[in-house]
Amino acid sequence: MDSQTLITLQVNGEAQQCIPGTSLPQLLTQLGLNPRLVAVEYNGEILHRQFWDITQMQSGDRLEVVTIVGGG
Repeated sequence: MDSQTLITLQVNGEAQQCIPGTSLPQLLTQLGLNPRLVAVEYNGEILHRQFWDITQMQSGDRLEVVTIVGGG
């Protein structure tokens, strides 16, 4: 992958790179996360799942990803 075609964004305070136009579920999968088991704050606001597929990553985006843990 040519580094000139990548954008940089922040995920949990760490710089990550992806291809422009990557959807949120694609990014989560790329990061090794199961999209069904996380909650996402996107640029300071909780992003409801109904918007995940249409949310495309842009340079400078800030995401906080929290893994949902079940217990008994």
